[in-house]
Amino acid sequence: MVTPPLSPGDPVALLPDELRRAPLVFVNDLDVPEVGDADRHHLQRVLRLRPGGSVCLGDGGGRWRTAVWRGTTGGGAGVVADLGEVRHMVRVAPELTVGVALAKGSRTEWMVQKLTEVGVDRIVLLVTDRGVVRWESAEHPRRLGRLDAVVRSAASQSRRVWLPELVAPVPVAAVGGPEGVVAGPVAACEPGGEPLSLAYPTVLVGPEGGFTAQELGAVDAQVGLGLGILRVETAALAAGVLLATQRGQMAT
Repeated sequence: MVTPPLSPGDPVALLPDELRRAPLVFVNDLDVPEVGDADRHHLQRVLRLRPGGSVCLGDGGGRWRTAVWRGTTGGGAGVVADLGEVRHMVRVAPELTVGVALAKGSRTEWMVQKLTEVGVDRIVLLVTDRGVVRWESAEHPRRLGRLDAVVRSAASQSRRVWLPELVAPVPVAAVGGPEGVVAGPVAACEPGGEPLSLAYPTVLVGPEGGFTAQELGAVDAQVGLGLGILRVETAALAAGVLLATQRGQMAT
């Protein structure tokens, strides 16, 4: 039986010992798990996991189980055995969303990695009026594929059995509203805004030039992150940490 999501203030359990001790990798099917090449390489070459070592398998949707690593087959595929009972980790409420303007170079990847690690449930990439970085539509599959790999790696490292949703670049006006990406109130980070709280579980971070008046008119409130002007990646991480800390961590 799946336990319903927790509400803010409910008691939160610690991460299970098995997930703390053993590496976590994601598979497409928990009943017939196949460890992909990238994960196999990480387990064997980076973590130096030997046959007989413990590993945790997750499906990205909160379900996971323990297994024993058996090494590789002749074709190089990763093999596991002695599958443990499938367990479920509930998603803590409310779901947290951070929308963030595209940044130059590897900074977008860094933001996605850190937001995954701290527990954000949805990461929305924003196309903003004052943003310098633009992705051509034809580039979306390749760039999102790369960011998806970043998400999976960061979730494995931080033992997150729920993979966050990654949303392709959308304008600010498409985040909230009746047909928006998220349901519920949306706040934008702006100097002088009210203190950030779970009253606004969706927070948007603009480019260094800030949001335009039209973009601010598409959100429900403005929240502040202190007195200074932060770089986009710093503001995104600060918003994610503050929201996740107020909500609590993970539950079993």
